Amino acid sequence: MRVFYFLSSCDSCKRIQAELKLDSSVTQIDIKKSPLTASQLEQLHSLAGSYEALFSKRAQLYKQRNLKEQVLSEGDFKALLLEHYTFLKRPVLLYDSKLFVGNTAKVIAEAKAFIDE
Repeated sequence: MRVFYFLSSCDSCKRIQAELKLDSSVTQIDIKKSPLTASQLEQLHSLAGSYEALFSKRAQLYKQRNLKEQVLSEGDFKALLLEHYTFLKRPVLLYDSKLFVGNTAKVIAEAKAFIDE
């Protein structure tokens, strides 16, 4: 399975999308228009190893709700990820059985190298 989860209004996502040069074999899903389903989240979780690894602590809602002050469990991270698209660390590329999460230079370089193999 090949899926690219992104936010169309995110400049970083657009830049990374262009940099990766994803072909038509990759389904591209704008998470604002099509929020993650429970089954999609479970699939990502099985590859990431935790919900926290998929969770963006840079999201505005994270700051607005003062979630930094709380101790969040895996269940809390899961519920928040399903509640609002902004909590997903993005972009997320699922390419065959390999998962790339986030927009750091290292993650993008690894994704690009993996795709270009």
